[in-house]
Amino acid sequence: MSPIILEEQGQVAVMRLNRGVINAISPEVVNDLSVKIAMVRSNSSGLVLTGGDKFFCIGFDIPKLLEMNQSGMTDFFHDFNQAVMDLFTLPLPTACAIKGHAIAGGTILLLACDYRFASYQKALIGLNEIRLGVPTPYLADMMLRQITGDQVASEILYLGEFMESVDAAKHGIISEVFPKEEVESKAIEKISHISKFNLKAFAETKANRAELIRLRYEGNYRPKNQAFLECWFSQATQKSLREAAEKSFGK
Repeated sequence: MSPIILEEQGQVAVMRLNRGVINAISPEVVNDLSVKIAMVRSNSSGLVLTGGDKFFCIGFDIPKLLEMNQSGMTDFFHDFNQAVMDLFTLPLPTACAIKGHAIAGGTILLLACDYRFASYQKALIGLNEIRLGVPTPYLADMMLRQITGDQVASEILYLGEFMESVDAAKHGIISEVFPKEEVESKAIEKISHISKFNLKAFAETKANRAELIRLRYEGNYRPKNQAFLECWFSQATQKSLREAAEKSFGK
């Protein structure tokens, strides 16, 4: 079964993470995400990204990634960031419908969307990379700072703590909160409305917002990604990651 299901709601595509309860991000998920984003770009007028009721996405599939050598992990990390960039720069209106927890890589995916609607019922959001021994990926760092401002983003990234969706909304990380059963329909409603506008005009407006981050990423991603990978393969971080895998994945 595909790790991502693509559905149609009129001219709006609903992209649903479909990898068990926790929707961990594996190489297969990243590959499918890239393929599905390209399909949406060609065939739809807007996108809603969503996941499960308990977890939108727990983040990276740490047990699986720990099995990779440096070459394999380098390819995965590059491909993940490229997929996030493709989502961030998609010339269509996008929304993320978050009904459950969005952890680390899950939060990165929601940051790449134009709108982020979440349940106010037990939905934790956060970038806890620093606690595992790696920096928050460069692209995610820039997206967060654009949304929250530098001071708030630094506090979030330095501490690596999770927050409730209602608190994330105070910083603009979440656009609006709703009862869990309304989150997805509200996201579809918003994107359906915007997708009726002139999409060429929308694409140009969105490109203006994304331009600085896109250019900075394209100019600096190689050393920034390498710094992440050096931390990932350090002895202390590998130990921390194995402990996290055992705690969160039972492996």
